[in-house]
Amino acid sequence: MNNRVQTVNFIELNLAILFISTSGALGRYIDLPIPITIGLRSLIGGIVLYLFCRWKKISFYVEGRDRKTVLFGGLLLGLHWLTYFYALRLSNVAIGMLSLFTYPAITAILEPLFLKTRILKIHLVLSVLILTGIYFLVPDFDIKNDDFKAVGFGVFSALCYATRNIILKTKINNYDGSLLMAYQLLVITIVLSPFAFFLNISSVVDYLPATILLALLTTAIGHTLFLHSLKHFSTITASIMSCSQPVYGIIIGMVFLQEYPKTTTIIGGTIIIFTVLIESLRVYKLNRV
Repeated sequence: MNNRVQTVNFIELNLAILFISTSGALGRYIDLPIPITIGLRSLIGGIVLYLFCRWKKISFYVEGRDRKTVLFGGLLLGLHWLTYFYALRLSNVAIGMLSLFTYPAITAILEPLFLKTRILKIHLVLSVLILTGIYFLVPDFDIKNDDFKAVGFGVFSALCYATRNIILKTKINNYDGSLLMAYQLLVITIVLSPFAFFLNISSVVDYLPATILLALLTTAIGHTLFLHSLKHFSTITASIMSCSQPVYGIIIGMVFLQEYPKTTTIIGGTIIIFTVLIESLRVYKLNRV
């Protein structure tokens, strides 16, 4: 890979990270039932990606052996979004995003199990550091504590996200990222559509502009770019390079929502981000050899 192509891929991945980081502030701002928010997000984003695929003349055909993987990936993505938004609703942008950001460590542990590669001791050490960071995010381990529940939802969301990225890594070289994302959004839309019949949707119009922004910027563009980047980076490397995501998200939350993280949140977040930076440097040195 020449330097110019590598630079373009690097910029593409970082733009994806920036766009995805808007989910924190938007998730806190949109005051709709969470299944409705995610369902609308998927419906609008899916329509946009469908039109994009038609415009680019991308084939919609998926091999029979790959359909279950894409379907399962859609279910995992839906679970990831639902639990992440519940984490945001229970706490704030900082705790929601930082607890989700445990997914690089989860990826480092799960990827060798899924893809039959060797587990590295350094990844186990870094995972312990991640857990230490989580401890500082929620010093009060009480099930009645909203921050504790938020971190629980956030870590489960991270598990779903890491698993989805890993299983799609095995398929991304065979299909366009826009196509895979479109099918996953279709799955989420179908699964969540029944909620529209018994949840309160009276405020949908009020939050429609923010939901459209979430669907286009965060979902259709951000997640598609990130999925496309898996063609050029391993899931671990792409996850590690996302270390700026919670920083972007917290800054956006501070600017638009006036949410400022607590001291313990800053300490825990610093440990988590420092951990993934260590892995970033390790991966960078290996690629230089």
